[in-house]
Amino acid sequence: MAFLSVDKQWELISRGAEEIIPEKELRVKLEKSRKSGTPLIIKLGCDPSRPDLHVGHGVVLRKLRHFQDLGHEAVLVIGDFTAMIGDPSGRNKTRPQLTLEEAKENAKSYIEQAGHILDIDSLKIVYNSTWLNAMLFSDVIRLSSHYTVARMLERDDFTKRYKSEIPISIHEFMYPLAQGMDSVELKADVELGGTDQKFNLLVGRDLQREYDQAPQSIITLPLLEGTDGVEKMSKSYGNDIGLTDSPEDMYGKTMSISDEMIVKYFVLAGDVEPKTLTRIRKQLNDSTQNPRDIKRELARTIVALYHGDNSAQSAEQHFDRVVVNKDIPEEMDDIVLKTDIALIDLISSEGLTKSKGDARRLIQQGAVRIDGEKIIDMNFVISKGFKGVIKVGKRRFLRVK
Repeated sequence: MAFLSVDKQWELISRGAEEIIPEKELRVKLEKSRKSGTPLIIKLGCDPSRPDLHVGHGVVLRKLRHFQDLGHEAVLVIGDFTAMIGDPSGRNKTRPQLTLEEAKENAKSYIEQAGHILDIDSLKIVYNSTWLNAMLFSDVIRLSSHYTVARMLERDDFTKRYKSEIPISIHEFMYPLAQGMDSVELKADVELGGTDQKFNLLVGRDLQREYDQAPQSIITLPLLEGTDGVEKMSKSYGNDIGLTDSPEDMYGKTMSISDEMIVKYFVLAGDVEPKTLTRIRKQLNDSTQNPRDIKRELARTIVALYHGDNSAQSAEQHFDRVVVNKDIPEEMDDIVLKTDIALIDLISSEGLTKSKGDARRLIQQGAVRIDGEKIIDMNFVISKGFKGVIKVGKRRFLRVK
């Protein structure tokens, strides 16, 4: 096929990237690919440790989509085998291990949600248990002989744990080697990952050399902080914007980020072009511009990426009506109570909170209201004869009939 010039491809490939290792090598690969008409093999590995994806995951998924749009072969490696080891990246303790069955079950949801970003029709999906499970113990010994303990301890997280006398299990050393074998198996030209994956990606380069292959180039992407602007985006922190969130929730959550995070979200979550980013920076530096208006554009941009322009406009109107003007939305879920029920049980079972623990936290924070009245009693019970509206946070409503 006919590829764009290397410079044109580079504009998209480098957008939002933290590091490209090494840049010159990747440019050479792109030029050879363009001249031969042969697409590069672009690898992205994922351990489906959780079935829920958010726009933080979307950063690296969207980079894989960039390569798809440029005509290269995108390979999504489902780490069902490596999930049984547990990725030690960024951990100060051993990560819980999944069974192969748990990993495969999570992978179903992962692939479905990744389809909100990737072109599934052209995407190659593989499971690394296919080749890793087939290895004999003698193969594992041979593989482990290619790396030293000293090299493994160069990893920042391993170093910290070793110095702090926090246990490191031998099987954790096998994780980067197993991930590297994925690159060997696929003969990957490029591997993508978050900045926390840099060590693992470099191991892939080393192992490819050991197996007489050209080493893969590496592109790392920044980790996106969640809506709190502090912790890495994570469902467990409650600071995530889910890929499958409704347009209204996606818009409202984006509006809750701090002004300091606006540019980073435009780059990583909004995937905007450089010229748009230049305009945004200029507006933010203009004291006559209200950052809230710029944040509205950001929210529309993110919603439009996943739900389309019409949904983005509707979400903004909903935000103005419910949050800015504090009106109750015309449409909301409703329920008829057939028995008395604890408020915590009701809002968690109806999906207004993520769990009972989340429900308790929100009540404690004063974020739960019934007909406008704040409820702070953890043991509050709603009788079966009650009629009214329950509001959780700024955007979640339930009408009780």
